[in-house]
Amino acid sequence: MSKHEKATPVTEEEKDDIRVTLELDDGEVECKIFTIFDMGDQDYIALIPLDADGNENSNGDLYVYRYYEDEEGLPSVENITDDDEYEAVVDRFDEVQDEIMFNEMDDE
Repeated sequence: MSKHEKATPVTEEEKDDIRVTLELDDGEVECKIFTIFDMGDQDYIALIPLDADGNENSNGDLYVYRYYEDEEGLPSVENITDDDEYEAVVDRFDEVQDEIMFNEMDDE
C-alpha cells in the first residue's frame, strides 16, 4: 500500500467478502477484490469479475483501476487512460502476483 494510512483497512479475510459493482458500457459487473497495491504514491486495485452465480470468471479476466479513499474512507476507482501508466501498472501487478505466489510457497 502507499505510505499513508488507510481510513478503512481491509484484512485478507475481509477481502473475499467485499464486492465492487462496476458500471461498464455494456451494463453492471459485480467483482471481487483480487488485491490492492501501490506504485509510487498511487494505489491501484485489481478486480475479478464474477458470473451471475457469484463465481470467478473462467476466462481469467481482471480489471485494474486507480484506487482512492476520501477522508471518510469511502473508496472510489478511476480508469487508467494513459498507455504508459497502464503498462507500468501491469508490470507492477505482475510483480505483486509473484510476491503473493512466493509468500504462499513460504507458508507451505
